Amino acid sequence: MKNLIFIFLDGVGIGEADKSKNPFFNYDFKFLSTFFKEMPSIQNPRMESRGVSLFPVDANLSVEGLPQSGTGQVSLLCGFNGAEFIGKHFGPFPYSLHHDEIRNKNLFHILIEHGKKVDFVNAYPKLFFDYLNKQKRRIGTFALSALYSGIRLKGLEDLRSGRALSNDITNIRWQTRLSYKLKTVLPATAAKRLLKIADKNDLTVFEYFLTDHIGHRRITENLDEIYKELDDFLLYILNNTPPETGVLIVSDHGNFEDLSVKTHTFNPVFCMTKGVPAEQFKDKVKSLIDVKWAILELLKN
Repeated sequence: MKNLIFIFLDGVGIGEADKSKNPFFNYDFKFLSTFFKEMPSIQNPRMESRGVSLFPVDANLSVEGLPQSGTGQVSLLCGFNGAEFIGKHFGPFPYSLHHDEIRNKNLFHILIEHGKKVDFVNAYPKLFFDYLNKQKRRIGTFALSALYSGIRLKGLEDLRSGRALSNDITNIRWQTRLSYKLKTVLPATAAKRLLKIADKNDLTVFEYFLTDHIGHRRITENLDEIYKELDDFLLYILNNTPPETGVLIVSDHGNFEDLSVKTHTFNPVFCMTKGVPAEQFKDKVKSLIDVKWAILELLKN
């Protein structure tokens, strides 16, 4: 296998087969229905078809309380139990005691040490960089891992030139929330850009967090449009991945799959793989802690 595309979907678990609470049963997500006969649920959490596997991953990590983004993402990218390390689930940002662990153990850093090329494709607006310049570090684990690994975080010009993706895929929130004059990007176009970028790297990472915002009801408008944008993006990736490229789609905790509550859930998280990872990950990845090690085993050789 030549390379891996790692798509992180914040706050997506595998929930009940209930249309009243679970968007996967209320909206036809074609990135799933194209490959599987039904949507994933607690009752049917494992599926395989046409070189694509979907399976549950534990996010509770044997620690009391609802899983959170900080400890979940630390566990995911650093390969140890971030919640047990501090005695609780914590988020949305990494706990202060996690920073040294992130600096030295994160997936990006380890791969770069082994001579691999890693790219984090999310673009950030000027206000984010202004915040960083104040020497604050209350930022998400993915961006923090990139910074600690010497990966340049991308900005407006990268987004305009097609070297980066906006965190909403289409640039629409950059236009409406940040007042940037940017062209709207079709999900398929964003997916093509990701595939083109990935061809130059061993690991290419994209973080999408509107799913978690929807689960917390920070977003209540235009949900059908957002679902379709994400669906079209993922479907294009899965349908057009070169044979030598693997795909990993994974989350950090449940949320989006149960809109009857505003909180996270105890549900296992969603993990979907295509290509070589579909064969290797389904039996090796049982919890968030296993993801880093499975990727390293895949890419280090």
